Amino acid sequence: MFIFAESLYKMKQIGRKIGIIATLILLILAAVLLISRWKIWFYNPPEPPYHGLSEPGRVLLTFGTEDEWSRNISWQCGEEVKDAWVETSAGKRILAQGTVFASRSGKAAYYVAKLRRLKPNTSYRYRVVTDGKASRWYQLRTQPLKHKETEFMYVGDVQDTIGGQANRFLLEAWQRHPQTEFLICGGDLVERPIDDCWAEAFRSIDSISQTLPVLCVTGNHDYLKGLVGTLERRFSLVFSYFLDSEVSGNQVYTLRYGDVQFFLLDSNRELPNLAIQRGWLQAQLQRSQAKWKIVVLHHPLHSIKGCNNLTQCWMFDDLVREYGVDLVLQGHEHAYARMTRKQDDGTPTTPVYTVSHCSPKNYRIEFDDKFDKFGISSRYYQQVRIKGDTLSVAAYEVEHHQLYDSLAIVKPSASAPPHILDYGKQIPEYMEFTPESGSKKDEAFAQRIREYCQRHPERLQKQ
Repeated sequence: MFIFAESLYKMKQIGRKIGIIATLILLILAAVLLISRWKIWFYNPPEPPYHGLSEPGRVLLTFGTEDEWSRNISWQCGEEVKDAWVETSAGKRILAQGTVFASRSGKAAYYVAKLRRLKPNTSYRYRVVTDGKASRWYQLRTQPLKHKETEFMYVGDVQDTIGGQANRFLLEAWQRHPQTEFLICGGDLVERPIDDCWAEAFRSIDSISQTLPVLCVTGNHDYLKGLVGTLERRFSLVFSYFLDSEVSGNQVYTLRYGDVQFFLLDSNRELPNLAIQRGWLQAQLQRSQAKWKIVVLHHPLHSIKGCNNLTQCWMFDDLVREYGVDLVLQGHEHAYARMTRKQDDGTPTTPVYTVSHCSPKNYRIEFDDKFDKFGISSRYYQQVRIKGDTLSVAAYEVEHHQLYDSLAIVKPSASAPPHILDYGKQIPEYMEFTPESGSKKDEAFAQRIREYCQRHPERLQKQ
């Protein structure tokens, strides 16, 4: 009996030592991970000192929260709130609300004017005025009362750090698609939430943001890093529809525009806030009477980089499937991909999920066969056109504006299931990639590309 008790004691001692060693190993691994990821998770680059603009600038036109003909106009001028308004060529003044926003290294006064009761199918010339200082004249146009068709442009992450090329890409795209009525951005319009990056973002969308309404969701680069990310107020002062639509600090927004309703989500949030958004989205989808439903968020519900964004998928994916969402527009992962939901018999149906970006940075992705289309080593924008019983999505490569992907969602009647026409199968994929010498990650990515090409030779661009 004594020998058994002594053996049991020794086993307990060994067990404690193993537990202590295992705990130390875990702590060491956690410390190594924290050190290696510190800059990515917690570091915010310093913001150079700046001052508010001396003249009204960074003018942005967007939608309001009253109806599809309401508009908001935001701009920046000075560092103190002064009398400010939007002035139309007809001599009408719409007073603006001013707010001083102070960031880490400067402050500026931001203004928002809300234009309501605009007439359908009407052009308006306007300028913004602060303390007697006026911008140049711009022009906006409202859509007709009855929508025969709707067309808009979508871009994922822009983060233009390549000397303003994004502005050229977007202006060329608009010229090629003059029926574009508004622009939607899938987050990360700015590289970081500092004034220099905001200035660069406005250069990227200059001549567009004053004429076409711009909608933008929040992305991770719009947040200051920390244990809990922080979204600066200036984001909502620029994209001012959030000032009236946010729910418990979550930047959510819905817009009914003709036969389509948009639902914008704030996917860079922690679990409790995502749960709040889930409740909001479910309520909005339940009451929606729109024929077409489109959800826009930054983080893809089905990641093309492995097992990422599981929380976002868990929170929202069942809702977009249950309530008949047709299209999910996403960004974040700096490549192009399209996934079509499949029925049990393999027939494609809605929702259609797309991932896109317009950034100078390209990411290494996985090639899961549940996706119908991939694009790497380039940048993309999408034209979405809605006419009658058909919603068409066309993806273009930005440098040469070549058609890269195309599909149509057809709803012949309210009772009939949607029908997917996949024209993208006839458009070859571009899979050229040159690994950086000595980069193990690039070599591994190149190997994944080769394996994907071997599995799907029918998708490849003919050399």
